[in-house]
Amino acid sequence: MIELSHVSKYFGDFKAVDDISFSIPTGQIVGLLGTNGAGKTTTMRMITGFWGTTSGNIRIDGEDINSDIVKAKSKIGYMPESAPLYAEMIVEDYLKYLCQIHSQKPSEKIPELCKTCGLTEVMDKNIGELSRGYKQRVGLAHALINDPEILILDEPTSGLDPNQIEDVRNLIKEIGKTKTVIISTHILQEVESLCDRVIIISAGKIVADSPTSELKESFGQNVAVNLILEGCTFTEAKKVFSAFDEIKSVTKREDDFKSPSKKAIGIRIHVNGNIEIRPEIFKVIVKNKWTLYEMTNVKNSLENIFHMLTQKDVK
Repeated sequence: MIELSHVSKYFGDFKAVDDISFSIPTGQIVGLLGTNGAGKTTTMRMITGFWGTTSGNIRIDGEDINSDIVKAKSKIGYMPESAPLYAEMIVEDYLKYLCQIHSQKPSEKIPELCKTCGLTEVMDKNIGELSRGYKQRVGLAHALINDPEILILDEPTSGLDPNQIEDVRNLIKEIGKTKTVIISTHILQEVESLCDRVIIISAGKIVADSPTSELKESFGQNVAVNLILEGCTFTEAKKVFSAFDEIKSVTKREDDFKSPSKKAIGIRIHVNGNIEIRPEIFKVIVKNKWTLYEMTNVKNSLENIFHMLTQKDVK
């Protein structure tokens, strides 16, 4: 269990993290999202004990992290984006070295890590000779060496090919059955496929904290309707559709749609909330005797929600 209560962090006059609070139970995989500079890395480093808080408390299994920092750190495994590996060492020797540091028995721990992280085939290879995917696996083994209750992963699939990404994701899912896992990533599809819950940080504050399955519902499922029309100009269509109270705005489509004719136009109708507006749109098109080639819902996505909530972070 991780608990943050009114945690803030200053660097000089700059407030990197601004009064955030959340708790994560054992067995939950949480995606921690935010733009660069939003405060997510600072938050992770405070949870690991690498940085102290300016104010507020962080508790690991009910105990303040500052009361016994060594004990707290012993419960945490951390894998940064670029795992700090010794490239000249053989994988097996590296794992033995880690076992010695963490007072683990190599004869018991190494076979377990080999199986969990899929390292059996590369145990006799130099780390520097490994593919990016296997290096990530070694980094994950490093984070798991002391069998931590909490695992914090920063961009765990960065730079991997599709097959390697799938392997690492499956590995994280398996680990997440018994451990608390925090993942920081810019790959939003990864969050949707891996995480039970999403926490989004913007300008040092939490702007969303919700189960992944419920986040889209919170912001509406249907955010727009795409049209391809013929028989009207964009100005004419905009004037007609803008008269609806349920329609927030009407814009030209910027996606790469395939136009069926030179006279056809692409329109995107943005609706207010989770409203089904297509029947009314169709009636208007028939009434004005326009030709309809396409009418499709644009579903809300985690990417759309992320952009909406963090837009003020983007300079």
